[in-house]
Amino acid sequence: MNFRRKNKAHSSVEVSALNDIMFFLMLFFLIASTLANPNVIKLLLPQAKAGQTVSKQQYSLTVSKDLEYYINNEKTSLAFEQLESRLLQIVGNSNDVTVVLKVDRSIQVQNLVDILALGNKLKIKMILATQPPK
Repeated sequence: MNFRRKNKAHSSVEVSALNDIMFFLMLFFLIASTLANPNVIKLLLPQAKAGQTVSKQQYSLTVSKDLEYYINNEKTSLAFEQLESRLLQIVGNSNDVTVVLKVDRSIQVQNLVDILALGNKLKIKMILATQPPK
């Protein structure tokens, strides 16, 4: 009688690949959950058939290093004292006028504050233009 065992190849499952898959799945769900914003209010906004869009008027006021004033890139021969009357002419009766201030960096801060105070007095929204960082 032959009682010898037959050599059978045992099959096994490698779990090291399963660890990698589980790690990538966990990473995916972690990133996906941070992108979902739960603080969103869902609204169905009403629609209007007829509407009117209001265009805001925008002007630019540029001040050079020699304190020369440019309104919409046109040089004016105005002194600071005359600038108020010129801005009043531009603004007129409109309330939604925005003036973009482009001021040379060598201008004294007091000159900039005077212009901003003038805009505040005339109730003009003034935005200070800057260069983006390099």
